[in-house]
Amino acid sequence: MINICLADRQDITRAGLMYVCQTIEDARLKYTEDKASLIEQLKKYPDSVVLLDYTLFDINDAEELLILCQRFAQARWVLFSEDLSQDFVRRIVASWSQISVLLKESPLHEISQAIRYAIARQRYICQRMTELLLAPAAAPDDGARLTNTEREILKDIAMGMTTREIAEKRFSSFHTVNTHRKNIFRKISVNNVHEATRYALRAGLVDSAEYYI
Repeated sequence: MINICLADRQDITRAGLMYVCQTIEDARLKYTEDKASLIEQLKKYPDSVVLLDYTLFDINDAEELLILCQRFAQARWVLFSEDLSQDFVRRIVASWSQISVLLKESPLHEISQAIRYAIARQRYICQRMTELLLAPAAAPDDGARLTNTEREILKDIAMGMTTREIAEKRFSSFHTVNTHRKNIFRKISVNNVHEATRYALRAGLVDSAEYYI
């Protein structure tokens, strides 16, 4: 029996992954929505294949992900996310051999192939991410290219507001704010809210006293 753990908070993504996994013989699916439940699943099934949406999950950074990989060394990991920075992926794949990488824009055959590679304990990097990794590394961005709107949205993100809450505050659509969010993360080379918050604190966009209230 192959244990596949879907560590993803989006219902539509889980439904799609479930459809793909149902084609795999002897696959047993488990669902987790946070780090604590993921750890409990890995304690029970340490040789699981973990399909992880790193961007939206509550794993703080690359260091924490690698600690989990080391703690559950029998597990195989497929990062299945909307957007991941070059530097992050380069570090992860160089540090742990049992991590595969997929972008959510990947076609169905790549998603299926990545899961099957992981089951066979082989690494898989999707075509789009392979192209990004082979491209020259992006120059460090000091945040100067953020527009005023992006700086305001980054501050709201750092203060714990959701995309929907920011959209309501700005009288904008969810799609518009989500697009700003993707652009901000790409420009400052972060992958999730935790990393973006640390960036905002370092850049002085959020006062540390205000943040820790």
